[in-house]
Amino acid sequence: MSHSDSTPTTSPQPVTPVHVPTQRIVLAGTAVWALALLVTLLVPAFHTGDRAWWPWCAVAGVALGLLGWSLVRRGRGNFHEA
Repeated sequence: MSHSDSTPTTSPQPVTPVHVPTQRIVLAGTAVWALALLVTLLVPAFHTGDRAWWPWCAVAGVALGLLGWSLVRRGRGNFHEA
């Protein structure tokens, strides 16, 4: 018995894309970073001493989130179907 005799002849079904609300997801993540920034600025233990970089991490999260949201919102290139 050869290998070709035991393989099925049916082809796989095409995969249908799933719609994901990308803009809302990016905005939610950006809002979480903004909340983290607020908390790190309100609690002195979170932005003094060895943790002085924590607010800057949250600032970077907000900035990159807004950049990502603007790219997704424009809907061009790779982001068109997002």
